[in-house]
Amino acid sequence: MIRPRSGSGVTHLSPSRARVRSTIAAAIAPPEDLRQLRIFHKAMADVNRLRIVRRLVAGDATVTELTDHVGLSQPLVSWHVGRLRAAGVVETRRNGRETVCRLRGEAFAEFAARERAVLGFAG
Repeated sequence: MIRPRSGSGVTHLSPSRARVRSTIAAAIAPPEDLRQLRIFHKAMADVNRLRIVRRLVAGDATVTELTDHVGLSQPLVSWHVGRLRAAGVVETRRNGRETVCRLRGEAFAEFAARERAVLGFAG
């Protein structure tokens, strides 16, 4: 929130202290290992992406089949699949004009092990 600041009759706009801290924190690049954890968590934090993952547990599916399953538009499903690919949860391949999606079930165990190591859990 930007609050008005008055001085010598002139009103200036200045950001709140919280806004300044947030901006500084966003400018500092997080370590790569933590960034990768964040990508996975963000990918799995969306209900529509979880619905896509749940469908892919049953087997490979085309984007068209996923569109029918989740009831979203094709561009939106493709966007969600892209987020899941970036997180390493889904692999895709082209079959003619269709994109076929496959769940990487091993990604969950890999992520859990990597998360424990990055965060410093023993064992």
